Amino acid sequence: MVPTVPATTAPRRSYLSHLECPRCGERLGADRPANVCGCGSPLLCRYDLDAARAGLHRDALAGRPGNLWRYAEVLPVRDPAAVVTLGEGWTPLLPLPRLGRRFGLDDLWLKDEGCNPTGTFKARGAAVGVSRALELGVAALRMPTAGNAGGAWAAYAARAGLPLVVVMPQDAPAINRREAVVTGADTYLVDGLISDAGAIVARYGARSTAFDAATLREPYRIEGKKTMGYEIAEQFGWELPDAIIYPAGGGVGIIGIWKALQEMEALGWIHGRRPRLVVVQAEGCRPLVDAFERGADASEFWQGAATLAAGLRVPKALGDFLVLRAVRETGGTALAVSDAEIVDAMGLLARQEGAWVCPEGAAAVAAAQRLRASGFFGARDRVVVLNTGTGLKYPELVTADPPVLARDGEIPGA
Repeated sequence: MVPTVPATTAPRRSYLSHLECPRCGERLGADRPANVCGCGSPLLCRYDLDAARAGLHRDALAGRPGNLWRYAEVLPVRDPAAVVTLGEGWTPLLPLPRLGRRFGLDDLWLKDEGCNPTGTFKARGAAVGVSRALELGVAALRMPTAGNAGGAWAAYAARAGLPLVVVMPQDAPAINRREAVVTGADTYLVDGLISDAGAIVARYGARSTAFDAATLREPYRIEGKKTMGYEIAEQFGWELPDAIIYPAGGGVGIIGIWKALQEMEALGWIHGRRPRLVVVQAEGCRPLVDAFERGADASEFWQGAATLAAGLRVPKALGDFLVLRAVRETGGTALAVSDAEIVDAMGLLARQEGAWVCPEGAAAVAAAQRLRASGFFGARDRVVVLNTGTGLKYPELVTADPPVLARDGEIPGA
């Protein structure tokens, strides 16, 4: 394999040990392609954290390149030549003082994943997932997507030279459809939801050797997403925030952050109470919220899923039990917001702080306001809102145009 990353950013030793089922405890080797456990659960990567603790101190991260590969020891890629990168990770963590004052939150922050390649946090999962597939000798990939993941995986598959088949809902955002096509993925649309796309991809897989890279159906996407948790801790000087609000469709990111917290504790990098992990969904598709409110361990398929936030339109998440476990174990909560609240929050954040976020990120902003008003958050709590993508990918949600002046016109009130 030809190295795709400069030597200065090449991974150091990976402490990857094995794969493990979080439901039944089954252990599998990590050096051949794997999908889900025999019991149907997603598989998680496990590392020799005792050895990593002895061989790596968090201070060693200082001066490393500003991308997610700075955490290479706790990432699954063993061979530096397999790393496929477009510069993903190490996204800004921005204070929101004006919006915080409006909400009554003195310490409100935005983790802005819209600065990633392809404009969303999906680049993290695609970078690690495609790199590991390349390392393990996978020849082709297939996946259903709500939109952004398809665009990201198409870009990284192109970077790696791997063929990719993508199926997404017909009403996925136009830019998601086009970025998958322009980067060379064999792309198809379905008149339905991501669950319908998944069924088509599964039927295709029955007659194809292409590897299934669907959400949580391979163990490595989550490893890229977990680096958000490492970054938040490091960017705050290893002092954890009180809460992290995450907009959940498939929920990979929140599972990843929860996993990162566990790993950093084992490494001795963080101490004390974990942040409360908060899941926000849309009123038109709230399977995780309903399961949380019912005290259930898993969600039920959400019939008639409908929301303008395409990334939240996931009727049933494969890792739902892990999302619910992460929320409950950290003392977090789950809530749903309306599409009207999402649109209002997009505009409010843009006007107050200059940050134009995606509708999923805006849902997290709306949740922050709601949770402060309810008293779930105190005024001095440090709260991180996770924006999963740039609002520039959703121009259709901004309908106002400025007035047109005549060539010899005047600006009113000037």
